[in-house]
Amino acid sequence: MKKHFLLLTLVAIFALLLVGCGGETADEPVEDAVDTAVDESAESETVEEPVVEEEAVEPITLTYLVDDGEADQLIAHTLADAYMESHPNVTIEIENRPQGGDGDNVVKTRLATGDMTDVFWYNAGSLLQALQPSETLVDLTNEPFMDNVDDAFKQTVSQNGQIFGVPNQSSMGGGILYNKQVYEDLGLSVPMTWEEFAANNEVIKEAGIAPVIATFGDTWTSQLFVLADYYNVQAANPNFAEEFTANEAKYATTPSALAGFEYVQEGYEKEWYQQDYATATFDQGLEMLANGEGAHYPMLSFALPTIATNFPDKADDIGFFAQPGPSANENGATIWMLSANYIPQTTTGEKLEVAKDFLAFTVSPEAIAALNENAPPSGPYLVKGAELPDDVLPAVQDIAAYIDSGNSAPALEFLSPVKGPNLEHLLVAVGTGQMTAEEAAAAYDEDVKQQAQQLGLPGW
Repeated sequence: MKKHFLLLTLVAIFALLLVGCGGETADEPVEDAVDTAVDESAESETVEEPVVEEEAVEPITLTYLVDDGEADQLIAHTLADAYMESHPNVTIEIENRPQGGDGDNVVKTRLATGDMTDVFWYNAGSLLQALQPSETLVDLTNEPFMDNVDDAFKQTVSQNGQIFGVPNQSSMGGGILYNKQVYEDLGLSVPMTWEEFAANNEVIKEAGIAPVIATFGDTWTSQLFVLADYYNVQAANPNFAEEFTANEAKYATTPSALAGFEYVQEGYEKEWYQQDYATATFDQGLEMLANGEGAHYPMLSFALPTIATNFPDKADDIGFFAQPGPSANENGATIWMLSANYIPQTTTGEKLEVAKDFLAFTVSPEAIAALNENAPPSGPYLVKGAELPDDVLPAVQDIAAYIDSGNSAPALEFLSPVKGPNLEHLLVAVGTGQMTAEEAAAAYDEDVKQQAQQLGLPGW
């Protein structure tokens, strides 16, 4: 301190002497002299400034239960990876579950036992209602990110005025994926009626190609001839959804609804399916379609990104047309409102806040951009402001054309909470000749009864 005081005193005396010199010019300005003196003082005694440490961000891990389908896995990993890239303190661990009825049981069991992951992937519509979401899931109604979600989708993830999920993929068309190269080689046109479809199948069969790909090894894939036919059911019976929900209409006694079961039986009787159809898997079916070993695959369009990933040189060969019905004048596509991400009520505290932030990210422009780059969309997004990329797959353009023309309708499961869990197994029995269409339809009417009673629906 004495050294500093002496130094400053000398500097002050030196400055006064310069002022007193009047007309004489100093060799350097006063400010430079002061700066030099201060610098010399600093060199003689360095004062260390205190180091301010940034508060460390605690790492956190979220668990995320997802269908084990390849397309679902691609979407889930794309969303998780993109989120983790911008949130380095967060790790998202993805767990897999089966699709179809087995996967439903996994979800229900884990919710019932309090063993659910922090976030999970599940259906929208009727199957969600069976989870009793008001009692098991976190209410997202007032979260700001819900403003990004299309209002039509919100209806499919709601119960008792509360909203529980956000879309995790684009919407889907349900109908017939077909190999356009096979059609071109055989001179076929897209059928507008079931009669035309059946005629095409005979030409394809004569050429040594499987007319219809069936993959009953994955039982859930057996349902499309019934579920994708709903546009035709509604065209014939506009009030079917309401009457079915009220127990006033049945599959077995409504000809338009029974038709889907009959189509599965017709495929078996006319030998439209490939030889190993009883054990073939979904992935094998996609490979057959891409390679032209099968002409038609009754399927949801969510399969398209998998084809584009595994068979990139064949993706443009795949088209989509609506499942034909009895009338060419009433031809249209059945549309699925996709699945969703949910948070169980067992997710609490900091994990709950991070889980909500992850869901907010999944409906953001950044997430849509990541999906467009890594997981080609299978239909229009239901996120406000989200657009399809310019290089969208031809089959997706086919689906969009049905929607744009007004020739589309939601699948029954988005209009009615009633859906039985055993439909896939009943249709496998029909497709393998173990049951008739009429027997399976009647059994399905009984199958839905238990679920309707569990939901407390009037009339059951």
